[in-house]
Amino acid sequence: MADPAVRSLSLLIVVNATGNGLFLAVSTLWFTRGLGYSASRIGLALTLAGLCGVLAAYPAGRAADRYGARRVLAALHVFQAAAIAGFAFAGTYPAFALLACAVTAGSRANAAVRSTLYAHSLPPATRTPALGLLRAVNNAGIGAGAALGAGVAAFDHHGAYRAAILANALTFLLALFPLRAVPAAHPAAEKPVTDRPGGSRRPGVLRDRPYLAVTALNAIVNMLYVVLEVALPLWLTGHTSAPRPLVGVLLVLNTVLVVALQVRASRGVTELPAAARAFRVGGLLTALACAAAAAAAHRAPAVATVILLAAVLLLTLGEVTSQAGSWTLGYALAPDHAQGAYQGVFQTGISVTQALGPIVVTTLVLPHGTAGWLVLGAVFAAAALALPPTTRRAARHRLER
Repeated sequence: MADPAVRSLSLLIVVNATGNGLFLAVSTLWFTRGLGYSASRIGLALTLAGLCGVLAAYPAGRAADRYGARRVLAALHVFQAAAIAGFAFAGTYPAFALLACAVTAGSRANAAVRSTLYAHSLPPATRTPALGLLRAVNNAGIGAGAALGAGVAAFDHHGAYRAAILANALTFLLALFPLRAVPAAHPAAEKPVTDRPGGSRRPGVLRDRPYLAVTALNAIVNMLYVVLEVALPLWLTGHTSAPRPLVGVLLVLNTVLVVALQVRASRGVTELPAAARAFRVGGLLTALACAAAAAAAHRAPAVATVILLAAVLLLTLGEVTSQAGSWTLGYALAPDHAQGAYQGVFQTGISVTQALGPIVVTTLVLPHGTAGWLVLGAVFAAAALALPPTTRRAARHRLER
């Protein structure tokens, strides 16, 4: 971490991720036991919040292009701190639902603007390895926060839950200090937004069909997170004989493996051909993980446990490999003057799958058992195989522009 920008970003992320891990561990308990809302009402609020998140990333990226990513990210941190702190005192269901929408929209906007900040502050030649390190730091912080949250849950006191929520809000404000040290490079401020005679505006990302195609394929493979967090736990508990505590073990295994492997998986993935190959390998590994998960049904408990552990290993290998490719694809195919808008669209694709993914796996995959898993795996494989030729077309399109 010789690069000062990487050091500052690492500190920002570890502070914020620790708070987020704490929030993930206690939020559901606070919403149900502290605020007294039923699981169905919480689910409805979070579904609406997911839709709000889909709408937030693109305008946030546009704002980062116009005003600078660091400035917009600082404003988002203040907004998110206030919204999350509101959860500690949400006395009515409408207030809770509005806060859920604000928190999720802030999170998706944050992801788009933070991606733009990476584009502005990290050199292209070292960006993907640096992002691998930052992702490992993020997972380590979430793991540490989740461990703190487990202690809060064991204490099981309303005051402790409320304090944990407020502590997460505080981390967004504490992260402002390392954010100030991140270089505020802003290419859009130094480069005019026109490059044609007569001052005509450059084509925007919404007209860049090859980039939109890459975004869609990336979004499909990013549904692997829904598989890990929703599909596998429900499959384990409802369709296999594996012990229920294995759910937590699988999530911890994924976190540990990402911390251990993401930096290594990101090495050498700095050019488009290597990125497309990495993404293809990651998508195919994710497809294999779906097939492995399907094989865990109708097995003895010990056998089902081993199979599910193998499925998470394959899924995690697919995750770290596809992510390394995804970062390079998202940045290298975007013009420097509009990284914010392009990253906003890239993040919007991910937001769509995060919002719709739970519905897909619970209505179209799990009810159909093995066949559902195999079809899902085929979708991952098809997206992975389609990515390299789509990338070549997007690269030619950028050169032609």
